[in-house]
Amino acid sequence: MSLNSALWAGVSGLSANAAALASISQNIANVNTVGYKRTTSEFQTVINGQSAGTGYSAGGVIANTRHYTSQGGQLQRTTSSTDLGIAGQGFFVVTEKPENLTPIDARLFTRAGAFTPDDFGFLKNTAGLYLQGWPVDSEGNIATDPSDINRLQSINIGSVGGAAEATTRAQLNANLQSSQPISAEATAASTVPAGADAYDPATNSMAMYDPDTGVGVKPDFTMSIPVSDSKGGQRTVALSFLKGVNPNEWYAEIHAVPASDIEGGTNGLIKSGRIVFTQDGRLDPTATAALGANALFPDLNAATLNIGASDAAAAPGAVKWATGLGIAAQPINLALNASAGGLTQYSSASAVQSVNTNGTAFGNLASIEIDKEGFVTAIFDNSVTRRIAQVAIATFASPDNLTVEDGNAYRVSRGSGTFNLKTAGTGGAGFIGASQLEASTVDLSAEFTGLITTQRAYSASSKIITTADEMLAELINIKR
Repeated sequence: MSLNSALWAGVSGLSANAAALASISQNIANVNTVGYKRTTSEFQTVINGQSAGTGYSAGGVIANTRHYTSQGGQLQRTTSSTDLGIAGQGFFVVTEKPENLTPIDARLFTRAGAFTPDDFGFLKNTAGLYLQGWPVDSEGNIATDPSDINRLQSINIGSVGGAAEATTRAQLNANLQSSQPISAEATAASTVPAGADAYDPATNSMAMYDPDTGVGVKPDFTMSIPVSDSKGGQRTVALSFLKGVNPNEWYAEIHAVPASDIEGGTNGLIKSGRIVFTQDGRLDPTATAALGANALFPDLNAATLNIGASDAAAAPGAVKWATGLGIAAQPINLALNASAGGLTQYSSASAVQSVNTNGTAFGNLASIEIDKEGFVTAIFDNSVTRRIAQVAIATFASPDNLTVEDGNAYRVSRGSGTFNLKTAGTGGAGFIGASQLEASTVDLSAEFTGLITTQRAYSASSKIITTADEMLAELINIKR
């Protein structure tokens, strides 16, 4: 009977509009939820099969909920460096527990990036989900994999210890006085045979000089080079000079201070030889190289000092750090012939203009920074930086079909397609915005307008039932 179908059509209208009210209510309730994606109820007509001569049978309406998961919200600035937003497509990969993950443990996906470290330093958001990324290996490299989600690990910023950086380069800027008087030791070294008290790097060197006892040769000029070792310990390497009898030529020694820091060299001597300057006061690499084995370095433009590791055996003619120090081998490039500085020989007094070295002493963790490509970097108070991990971004062929989970997270479904893991900014994945959070995509003006229309539609559906009931009452009253 058509009146009965009208009643059922009204009931379906009530049910559909109640579902619409529920989705609107959820949107309004989550207007301030980070990374929330709005939902809507979309109506679909229901048509009953019709038989000729029996009248029309009303079908009604059903409501289907649609999630606008792929719609991006605005990124808003925060004060926390571990707050993350995604500018573009993609989701953070998260897990419900931070450690001992197995292939059967659930991997969820979210845009809610309000991450903070827990008691053990793992980054988790307000829903208690832990951020996943590719870790840095022992060589400092990050091996990404677009398909193997089991290679991801929970990002931990609490396990980062202190850091030190060994010195590998020293830029020296100093002048040697061209009018420096030639010492008696240098004069004696130039005669054949060598005279008494002649300078000799093996038996009577500048490294041996002791002003209290008068042992050794007093250098005409000495400059100190601060060196950080592999543990962040502070060492000193001295570069001493003695003017030779040949014009523009100097004896040079590189030695450790104190001498006990070095093994394999007498009195801490690391290297010795001669250097030659041009007539206009600059270093002369060609003339220095022509000295052969007597040159301080065969190539002044590639002057590298090699100090072996403490646990290595000292090779003949080589030096190493003292065994008791327990530190690693250390090559140090000495920039002696820089175009805008280096060693010079002018008539002014011998002086050090500057000694610039890299390397730092031990430093403690000062802050964490995350860049737009997802690299998580630890910054220490000695200015050393170290990468910890890289945040992974997951993309889907149809993100609107992901299954919604508690905590503003999503799960893979048949309709969404499988995930693709990417680094931020590649393959369609968005860039990461550090110290930013994605706002809810709810538009209150649209939701309140929908609230009004839904209320009116619900009232109209109830009116259908009331009217059909009155018509049925009239039909029943015909018998009276």
